[in-house]
Amino acid sequence: MLKNYFKIAFRNLVKQKGYSFINIAGLATGMAVAILIGLWIWDELSYDKYHENYDRIAQVWQHNVYNGNTESQTANPYRMAEEIRNNFGSDFKYVLQSSWNSTHIVSHEEKKFNKEGSYFEPQVTEMLSLRMLKGTRGGLKEPHSILLSQSTAKAFFGDADPMNQLMRIDNKQDVKVTGVYEDLPYNTFFRNMNYILPWELYLLTNEWIKKMDNPWGSNFTQTFAQIADHADMEKISAKIKNVKFNKLKDDGDRKYKPVVFLHPMSKWHLHSEFKNGVNAGGRIEFVWLFGIIGVFVLLLACINFMNLSTARSERRAKEVGIRKSIGSIRSQLISQFFSESLVVAFLAFLLAILLVQLILPSFNNVADKRLSLPWLSPSFWLAGICFSLLTGIIAGSYPALYLSSFQPVKVLKGTFRVGRFAAIPRKILVVLQFTVSVTLIIGTIIVFRQIQFAKDRPIGYDRSALINMFMSTPDIHKHFEAVRNELKTSGAIVEMAESGSPPTQVWNTNGGFDWKGKDPSLAVDFPNNGITHEYGKTVGWQFKEGRDFSREWATDSSAFVINEAAARFLGFKNPVGEVLVWNKKPFTIIGIIKDMVVESPYEPARASLFHISKDEDNVVLVKLNPARSSRESLATVETVFKKYSPDAPFEYKFVDEDYARKFGDEERVGKLASFFAALAIFISCLGIFGLASFVAEQRAKEIGVRKVMGASVFTLWKMLSMDFVSLVVISLGVAIPASGYFMNSWLLKYNYRTEISWWIFVGAGTGALMITLATVSYQAIRAAMANPVNSLRTE
Repeated sequence: MLKNYFKIAFRNLVKQKGYSFINIAGLATGMAVAILIGLWIWDELSYDKYHENYDRIAQVWQHNVYNGNTESQTANPYRMAEEIRNNFGSDFKYVLQSSWNSTHIVSHEEKKFNKEGSYFEPQVTEMLSLRMLKGTRGGLKEPHSILLSQSTAKAFFGDADPMNQLMRIDNKQDVKVTGVYEDLPYNTFFRNMNYILPWELYLLTNEWIKKMDNPWGSNFTQTFAQIADHADMEKISAKIKNVKFNKLKDDGDRKYKPVVFLHPMSKWHLHSEFKNGVNAGGRIEFVWLFGIIGVFVLLLACINFMNLSTARSERRAKEVGIRKSIGSIRSQLISQFFSESLVVAFLAFLLAILLVQLILPSFNNVADKRLSLPWLSPSFWLAGICFSLLTGIIAGSYPALYLSSFQPVKVLKGTFRVGRFAAIPRKILVVLQFTVSVTLIIGTIIVFRQIQFAKDRPIGYDRSALINMFMSTPDIHKHFEAVRNELKTSGAIVEMAESGSPPTQVWNTNGGFDWKGKDPSLAVDFPNNGITHEYGKTVGWQFKEGRDFSREWATDSSAFVINEAAARFLGFKNPVGEVLVWNKKPFTIIGIIKDMVVESPYEPARASLFHISKDEDNVVLVKLNPARSSRESLATVETVFKKYSPDAPFEYKFVDEDYARKFGDEERVGKLASFFAALAIFISCLGIFGLASFVAEQRAKEIGVRKVMGASVFTLWKMLSMDFVSLVVISLGVAIPASGYFMNSWLLKYNYRTEISWWIFVGAGTGALMITLATVSYQAIRAAMANPVNSLRTE
């Protein structure tokens, strides 16, 4: 029986090639979108699950009250892990201190690379369940040891054995390779950890750390923990909340009211945003968004199948009547129609797999993923079969129930008509299709508008031809004036400066400020960047009041340049000339600059300060000469830098490229949404094209009569097109308010946001109508221009 069902199904597909192509192509497109989104969601949900202790690992965070708001941070005092171990050791298996994953010069013989890595306490290999390819997990017990990732070991040693080889860090410390671990996958928090150095070496290298007068007042390291087996994460988190507050001796530090808590690894990627001390979600919003889009795009493809199947009802009515008259029961007919939808679904699935394989490289590039089809996974193929079955059942449910309900007596007597209400479900489904498609189009336009709105925001400095370089050695700092003068004399640069942070990030904040009129109970924390005198000329910041730093003013060593946000926060009527006390030392405000967009381009600038640094700064900023080619200028800069720092690799970043990366998440959402919107429109147009062809075929005799009676081609085109245009107009009436509501809610999460203009809805609606007319017009004009003799000769 089943064999017969599928044989008939294949015959029907071959017999109706155009109808079959539209159904299979539409379903394949919808299924390909669903598979792509499914792979993306699976990658997001499986983030960090590479680590065997995933459900028991956490990062130690803090809530602090800064400037009247509760802020959440991952930075901790360097003694945090030790204190937690000493007081709550039984609740944890490991509590480990770590540096930030940062760039260092790693060298072996003649090979030198800038590579990212971390300093960690020795048990990190156990906590992260690193898979050792050489050596053991105890490789960090010696202070001058190093563990390399597989790819880093390959870069330095090729196929040779790296074990016990000597390497050098920042041209200062010699370390011995004691192990090689498998590269961490791309969907892990630690994916850029190319090597691990002992925490003890970090303390030895940075001797100032152990000499700190107030170690609990400075947050510059990270803390990770693995709770004990069968322990409760929330209960332990509540236990340790006062661990830092209890160690603070200074009343100024206690004003910040620090609350320590555990943030589980399961929430690092998808629930990483905190607002006023409360977890506010994060990338989980994108998971829900694309999950919903995937379901709706697949539903659009299923709607096409339903519509085209029921539109052919009169053609298949006699088949149903004959089958019923010779003894077929309704369940058998339902099985027959379901078999047809399943055949289409399985063929569409195979085509969808091919489409996904072709699209994946481009999709990975846009989505910043490393996705692939798991060809050898039985679970994948089992899920694919279930997915195809489910799609076939959903797509075939309405046609099977509808077609099997025909009464054989009416069909065989020739009195069967589908009735004027038979098309209503099809019209509702078409309205649903275009509602989803138009909503996606409007949403995509608003996302790109928001991105462009933020890109057009004044950033307070000139990022063109500006490069920054991270210095791992003190060579350039020691010869700063010589390097600067030589480069300026060469004409390769306009200016050069040192800074404690790049222009696109905040690396340092400070408290301990006081000023006239300050509320004594207010705890403040400002971004406070140490710079050289040439910084302002290098970045091109813009003054509102006062003056820039100058080497001619010796008093500038105790001066601040502040931004507009700081001027408003401090509350001075005329800030220039006022005094800010920092750690009991007076600093005079000499200038006010326009707010520089350093952090998120969607958020207001924070109150920020700039002072002349007395220490070695890690960032060098260079303004290239715009009158010369960048390539020529960079070659000169490299030559001069190599002259004074021969052992450091010459690496740089253009500031405008760093700034562009701030829009990465939103641009990815916009590009993916536009891709899915385009596919949704394609699927909807396929359905309308098929429906238009059947409508034209059903009304062939009516068209013939109208044409004989003198109707023009335009009149007939208008008659056939208006039915579909009216459906699209109805869908616009639903899509426009719905998309406006949802996108307005999305925009509310940005403090700096665009407005939703009326032309967006008009443009999207007009576009949908034009696409519909273009799709329907081919069939309508073809039917209107047909010879009426051919359609009327049987009468």
